[in-house]
Amino acid sequence: MGVRSSNNNKGLNHISDGHLLEYFRNTFVRGGGGTNYVPIPEGLTATGGVISDYNTPPGAVYRAHIFTSSGTFDVSAIGDYPADVEYLVVAGGGGGGGFLGGGGGAGGFKTNVPGNPYSPFGSPFPVNPGSFPAPFSVSVGAGGAGGGPNAPGPGPEGLLVNGKKGTDSSFGPVTSTGGGYGATYGTTSPPDPGAGAGGPGGSGGGGASYDSLRSTGSPGPASPANQGNIGGAGASGSASANYNAGGGGGAGGAGGNATASPPGNGTGGAGSPLAIESASAKFYAAGGGGGNDYTSGGIAGGSSIGGTGGDDNTAATNASINTGSGGGGGGRTAVFGWTYGGSGSSGIVVVRYQIGQLTATAKATGGAVSFYGGKTIHTFTSSGTFANTSGSPLSVEYVVVAGGGGGGGRNTGGGGGAGGYLTASTTCPTSPVTVTIGSGGAGGISSPRAPGSQGSPGGLSGALSVPVTGGGYGGRGVDGGTPSAQPGGPGGSGGGGGGDDTGGPYTGGPAVPGQGNVGGAGIAPGANGGGGGGAGGAGQAGQPGTPRGGHGGLGIQLPESFRNPASAPSPTGGGLGMPGPSGSYWVAGGGGAGANVSPGIGGSGPGGGGPYAGAGNGGAGNPASQATAGIENTGSGGGGAGGYGTPFPGRNGGSGIVLIAYPS
Repeated sequence: MGVRSSNNNKGLNHISDGHLLEYFRNTFVRGGGGTNYVPIPEGLTATGGVISDYNTPPGAVYRAHIFTSSGTFDVSAIGDYPADVEYLVVAGGGGGGGFLGGGGGAGGFKTNVPGNPYSPFGSPFPVNPGSFPAPFSVSVGAGGAGGGPNAPGPGPEGLLVNGKKGTDSSFGPVTSTGGGYGATYGTTSPPDPGAGAGGPGGSGGGGASYDSLRSTGSPGPASPANQGNIGGAGASGSASANYNAGGGGGAGGAGGNATASPPGNGTGGAGSPLAIESASAKFYAAGGGGGNDYTSGGIAGGSSIGGTGGDDNTAATNASINTGSGGGGGGRTAVFGWTYGGSGSSGIVVVRYQIGQLTATAKATGGAVSFYGGKTIHTFTSSGTFANTSGSPLSVEYVVVAGGGGGGGRNTGGGGGAGGYLTASTTCPTSPVTVTIGSGGAGGISSPRAPGSQGSPGGLSGALSVPVTGGGYGGRGVDGGTPSAQPGGPGGSGGGGGGDDTGGPYTGGPAVPGQGNVGGAGIAPGANGGGGGGAGGAGQAGQPGTPRGGHGGLGIQLPESFRNPASAPSPTGGGLGMPGPSGSYWVAGGGGAGANVSPGIGGSGPGGGGPYAGAGNGGAGNPASQATAGIENTGSGGGGAGGYGTPFPGRNGGSGIVLIAYPS
């Protein structure tokens, strides 16, 4: 049985109590003398992830722990309700194939929530610390990168590669398998007759288009069973018929098969709806649409969350963040071969349990709702709508963080800049307000010949008519040769400049005043990139006297109103923000830069790189180490590529987040 408040007024207001029952206790359970306290049934006492408390008919109150990055679910006490939890575990979605490629398959989908088609594959999950080891490890799988040209090759399109498989997600012993990759037409040069088959995964990837030289276009299977569905088959193209690829499979249905005549191709398989983050159902784990070479518009991913396939005029898109969906397959452009598939999205893990039985409502709807310090907090980790239902204007406090910039690629790339950060108070009207969560910018690829060897800027976030700019990209670095390195890109915080052996220095990107700080410069000689700027400080320049890239700029700690102890992150993440120089709840750090010369520690350390504020570490060349990505929903920059002779890619920035609070 969980810890109880005592029968005095002080006991009824303990700070760790952050859910709907606090309102019930403080309003209804005290007598005039304060001595006739009526015990109220309580649920588990647990921490981890972003907290969402909500009612479901006919009055059950649930608490959900939402993990968009890896962390820990820690149960410290058992309450009056059964010591069982319901869960959703969705793996990372597969990347779409590149040139004329299949859609990425959705990450594996597992749940034990009754009524879902996949619930027969789960069972009651007891979390009594006396029966199972605690805390419970939570791993959230990353989405696979889209396929496309990866490095110079003998053909005009270079070396073409398939999309990448998504990464597994897990909650304790429950593991879901990453989504299968979408295939790329002609994945080797010279042509490989066996190329074009979609990859296996939680749901299978779509097969690429093929012809007499490049085959087979076969769909990827759902492997293992009971987590998703098969991908769609690619169609055979020719001089007189269109080249069309299959869609990726989804948790709610198979990927669509492509047809050559009449032209058409596979839509992404549907996702599966589930009401577990809140009382409203949400779709997860949809497949990406396949690519094609005609101009009828991109082919849709499943359930509006899978990536859209590309065509002659439209680039493939990434899957919606935190849904475990597959990326869209690449089309065909006038520049033969420079076509990329969309990235699959990272997965998600949600754990929920009953904490009470009553009827209570917040003053607004939207996002994950929690209660702390006398305030109601709405946390948006993906785009949605904030609707004031109180009937009158509502005074709110907000934080808006845009997506972080991607780290620079090639060699010694600059760190990605943090997404813009704004916090203030305002009055929310009674009409609904759109909330946009910016995605993290893609890391720069390793090839100097291909476009995109610099990082990509982070996506814009916004709410309450407050737009915030995504983080600047990290500039491409170069270890000799051509083309030269690049400055960092502009953004909420600026990206770091790339390092070079000869030219430079390559300046860091500028920042938007009031939203962030400038990136650091990349240097030459020495070829060490500059760190991305952060919300709390500028990025550091590459270090000429030491073999190290610049540290990323310092992040910033969320305001006190949003620091609910139940949502505190573990050292590896899984809650609001990440650890920083003083405690937790830090966001919007600059990505660390890549370094070239031994021992090359990249951009790790205070103020840059994980785990500080969720920013990615830079890579190094000798000994070789890869850069790391920014953590989702921190708005932090990705790490820049290191390298010594062998080019490496930069890493993605973290997606943004929006928080809105008002008095309960």
